[in-house]
Amino acid sequence: MNAIEITSPGGPEVLQPVQRPDPVAKAGELLIAVQASGVNRPDVLQRKGLYPMPPGVSDLPGLEIAGTVAGGAPADLAVAGLSIGDPVCALVAGGGYAQLCVAPAGQCLPMPKGLSAIESASLPETFFTVWQNVFVIARLKAGETLLVQGGSSGIGVTAIQLAKALGAKVIVTAGSDDKVAACVALGADHGINYKTQDFVAEVKRLTAGRGVDVVLDMVAGDYVGREVDCLAEDGRLAIIAVQGGVKSQIDAGAVLRKRLSITGSTLRPRSVAYKTELSRDLREKVWPLLESGRIKPVIHQVFPASQASQAHALMESSTHVGKIVLTW
Repeated sequence: MNAIEITSPGGPEVLQPVQRPDPVAKAGELLIAVQASGVNRPDVLQRKGLYPMPPGVSDLPGLEIAGTVAGGAPADLAVAGLSIGDPVCALVAGGGYAQLCVAPAGQCLPMPKGLSAIESASLPETFFTVWQNVFVIARLKAGETLLVQGGSSGIGVTAIQLAKALGAKVIVTAGSDDKVAACVALGADHGINYKTQDFVAEVKRLTAGRGVDVVLDMVAGDYVGREVDCLAEDGRLAIIAVQGGVKSQIDAGAVLRKRLSITGSTLRPRSVAYKTELSRDLREKVWPLLESGRIKPVIHQVFPASQASQAHALMESSTHVGKIVLTW
């Protein structure tokens, strides 16, 4: 099969086409003929040698795919509620930059009705991540306010739409006025240009001094202390990436006084059983929102898989709004 491999840790140019043996689905897995593969920030980190794959996982990058079911035992097909030939999208721990990929049956979801393979390939990584962190761990509820750091990213556009569809208010930060406008057009109640505005002061102004209930943070570093400052009482901070560095200084007294919770997580190494539970939640509570059009995938640009290096260069430029997708 055709695939894209990381020839050595480095820049986008180390992504090269390669021929690999076809993978074989083991017990508990389905084989998927891939039509499109989502590009995500962890792919970039893996390419740089900073995000190793879990034991036993393909060395090929790629965490989300869409295509058709090409193989699997009847019992495993039943777990996913799928048949051979059905359109499907899946969250995988690696191997997504390829024409064929195996995925745990419990992490396979039917393509939402009305969506293309390209749109469906943009869903799993961001929707699993946002659902897990914002709704399972941070317990965002209708009527509460969510602050999304990096609202124009793939995670950001997902968090905006999902939180709004489920009844929350949303404030976002982004790095340009154009990106702020794009976030507001997607449904965000307020946007903050973090390059020209102090997000702590703006959050306090927008919430009449109360603060927000949940922060979804992809930055960490010195943002953490500032986020503690702009959380309301009983607020929850969910850290999902450390693009701004791993060291933070916080006011521990504020954490105590306001009864704050600070959590962190990475999804890739979690168990198949855990991800299967998330998949069930998404199928029941989120897929209907996609099929009704209340939530729409946001695709910034599509590249043929042979141009994966250009796709990664775009990802690292941070000029995109929404998702970047490869096609096969």
